Amino acid sequence: MTGPVVPFREIVLKVHSRCDLACDHCYIYEHADQSWRTRPKAISDEAIFWTALRLAEHAKKHALPSVSVILHGGEPLLAGPDRLRRICEELTKALDGVSALDLRIHTNGLQLSPRHLDLFDEFDVKVGISLDGDKAANDRHRRFADGRSSHPLVLRAVELLKQDRYRHLDLGLLCTIDVANDPVAVLDALMELDPPRIDFLLPHATWDEPPARPDGSPTAYADWILTVFDRWDRQGRRVPVRLFESVLSTLSGGPSLTESLGLAPTDLVVVETDGTLEQVDSLKSAYEGAAATGFDVYDHSFDEVAAHPGVRARQLGLAGVSETCRRCPVVRSCGGGLYTHRYRSGSEFDNTSVYCTDLEALVRGIERRTAAASVSPAVTDDAALADEQHELTRLLLAELNGELAGRGGEEWARAWELAAAVERRCDGLDDVLAHPYTRGWLLGALDALHEERPGATTAPAARLSASVAAAVVRAGIDRPVPVPYEDGVLLLPTVGELRLTGAAERGTASVRPVEKGFLVRAGDQELRIGRPGDPGDGWRPVRRLGGDTAGAVRQGLARDGAPDLAIDDLDPYRDCFASPALPPLALAAAADWAGRLAGAWGVLRERAPEQAAAAALSLTTLTPLAGPGPSVGRHGLGALGLPLHGDAGELALALLRGHRRARFQGLLEVTDLYAEDGCWSHPAPWQEAPVAASQLLAGAYERAGLGAFEPHSAEQVRRALETLEGAAELTVGGKRLLALLGEEADGGR
Repeated sequence: MTGPVVPFREIVLKVHSRCDLACDHCYIYEHADQSWRTRPKAISDEAIFWTALRLAEHAKKHALPSVSVILHGGEPLLAGPDRLRRICEELTKALDGVSALDLRIHTNGLQLSPRHLDLFDEFDVKVGISLDGDKAANDRHRRFADGRSSHPLVLRAVELLKQDRYRHLDLGLLCTIDVANDPVAVLDALMELDPPRIDFLLPHATWDEPPARPDGSPTAYADWILTVFDRWDRQGRRVPVRLFESVLSTLSGGPSLTESLGLAPTDLVVVETDGTLEQVDSLKSAYEGAAATGFDVYDHSFDEVAAHPGVRARQLGLAGVSETCRRCPVVRSCGGGLYTHRYRSGSEFDNTSVYCTDLEALVRGIERRTAAASVSPAVTDDAALADEQHELTRLLLAELNGELAGRGGEEWARAWELAAAVERRCDGLDDVLAHPYTRGWLLGALDALHEERPGATTAPAARLSASVAAAVVRAGIDRPVPVPYEDGVLLLPTVGELRLTGAAERGTASVRPVEKGFLVRAGDQELRIGRPGDPGDGWRPVRRLGGDTAGAVRQGLARDGAPDLAIDDLDPYRDCFASPALPPLALAAAADWAGRLAGAWGVLRERAPEQAAAAALSLTTLTPLAGPGPSVGRHGLGALGLPLHGDAGELALALLRGHRRARFQGLLEVTDLYAEDGCWSHPAPWQEAPVAASQLLAGAYERAGLGAFEPHSAEQVRRALETLEGAAELTVGGKRLLALLGEEADGGR
């Protein structure tokens, strides 16, 4: 195995190798590996020192911002407060100035006392307690060697940790599943304790030693967990459950949140009480020596352990699971299950999990229960997509304001205050901010701030002021707005631009609406624009395409049946496409292009009426490009770059392709349709080379609307959809979009 090692960010430090309970499901004492018998009971001072040293050098070498150390056992509290203090002091000292230290301890809680918790408070050690549910459930396995119940003492520890002075240390409860227990009673007992988090764990098992299935059901564990999920869901999910959060995260395209699920590489190493460095502890369930590496903290670095073949095998993601798992649609959520649970004599770990049927049923069960609520409304509703897109623009504006607070000077503060005042009086500013190229301005301004470019803190005020001026002109609000201009050009987004031939090249103009127009004052110059939609006297309006708009009629651009769209060849942020945007068109050229565009809409209405109607609703702005199109770029929903040349038929196809691409891009900006962390590739019916699911879905989405123009695309879409139905990368939103594409394809037959 080649490639850089994955650094360890989590260290399990065995501080004591014995336990005060005799749990019969414990993987350390009751399973295949019995190496605990030969190890010292408590970790030595020398092992503590070298562990801290190795961790610090590892964190420094890999520039790790933080590392977690989990104090473990056996039962770690048996090490006693003095030894635990020594451990905390050594680790804190070694990592000071190197990396943030996240200290935790996992305990059965029996020995927990105020003395322990005062120590943990001093070093900010978070405490997780093992509890398997109500008394009957907990006592099934977690008993003393003489058979006595541990339940009352565990509850005492939980209550102690819940005291106000210690509550901030509470990490939550860990519960090992036993399907013989009542799942509802288990959850209710845990929830009654009001923990900050609950973690359900499958009991360690392998194909050689499979888990108990009292009723013989191949999905007994999934059924048990789903019963818990239903109860948890009905109760309002008021306590986070890591297992459920992990599945929900991966179903929505996010990461796994636990080692036992998902394809994320392992970043954990174990230090035993004798300083031995081992792989993940659960491997002790597989066979004697399964976790061994042959390394120790005295003579070996953590990097040497990270390069160990056994460790690397758990860092391969998709390539590290069995062939059966790689073909499974739920592998991104289950990750092939915990590595230990795949073990079988002979084939070792190259198998599905012994819980395979449970994991598939669990993932599909949670998806079935939550898909409807998890899918963004934007996937199925154009109005919802437009709302979410506009909200995204407003969030970017708020982010820009936050970045400029205290840095943008008086200009930004005045522009922001003016924007707030205008917004209180009308919706006109919202209409201007909804212009697609506002997004490009905001993203560019944020990039400039993050890269600390010259003028990054002062330039944004000009565009915001211009947007406010455009809003008051559109709404007819009698209020003067100061607008900076450069190169003798005053731009009002969505309205037009004015060339100030008699004014200074750079300055501030005042814009104020008047009856049937607006007034511009720049220095000694005063210009009155009669109708914003009419050109003249240095004023160039944003042209509009559409037979029912007065501005289009006056400009000679009116075309019966064409939707009301802006032809924006003025906005400086329009140059965001793969092909360069053309300079402003002359009136004759604009009229010619509008005529061919109107013809294109006629072709669309005739050959693909539903697609034409959808495009007319979602597109707002067309920009002529110097190169081929259609093209979508770094802008908000509604813009489309189109070639200047082409007849009505060619432009109709470009409009249709562009509309589909623009909507797909708009969806990706507000919701996750697929995960981007996989290494899958799929055959694409329209090309020889395989592609990622993202490209296959994008291609299918675009081609699903082209049947009236490209009959062969219907078969390509059908084949692509069949492939995508088994793709592990699709989220619940992606699967819903896939279903809609299937309906669209069936409707086009």
